[in-house]
Amino acid sequence: MNEAQSPVPAPAPGARPPGLSQPIHRMPMFATLLELELKAPVSCYAEAHARVSQFTASRPDNEILVHLRRWQFQDLLVRSAPGAVTAGTGCAMNFAAVYDEIQVLAVHARAQGAGSVEEPVDTPWNTRDLTTSEFDGNVVVFTAARPPGPQDATFSQQMQRRSTQLTVVDRADAGSGILLRDASEIDSRLAHRDAWCQDRAPWLG
Repeated sequence: MNEAQSPVPAPAPGARPPGLSQPIHRMPMFATLLELELKAPVSCYAEAHARVSQFTASRPDNEILVHLRRWQFQDLLVRSAPGAVTAGTGCAMNFAAVYDEIQVLAVHARAQGAGSVEEPVDTPWNTRDLTTSEFDGNVVVFTAARPPGPQDATFSQQMQRRSTQLTVVDRADAGSGILLRDASEIDSRLAHRDAWCQDRAPWLG
């Protein structure tokens, strides 16, 4: 399977975060937060979330947009809201972290004294998540893959099986223009290929 370059390190004991990224590049995606006042939230994100300011747009009387970034592709635009902000109840922004920094991020977030910071929790899909909410109720989650020791072995095996299946299908169908949309379709194609190989085993071997 072709894998895009990712700044997120592989989960392992002692894995280190890649550090702040400041080069100017085209952003494949970014998150936007609306805030009634920018100074305090921007300071909070810079201190608690270890972000650096990339760019600031201002009017004579106030800042209207601040572009913050943590790791590469972890871009966050903080914009001045035209009116009262209503936080969404079904949406949160997730940013990757490494396992050993989750507790540190929680300490830094609590030190800001704004919003709320939950205790880090382990999820059924092998991550440790830190959920925070800030001044206007916007929810930011830091999520880190758990290293092999604390992982759920059953879920890891399921993911490894799916990764292997996708690799097989991707290599076999490279250049064919076939798009496999879900797990059942992948399983069906793999079963078809296995049957084809068994039928021809006598003269393939």
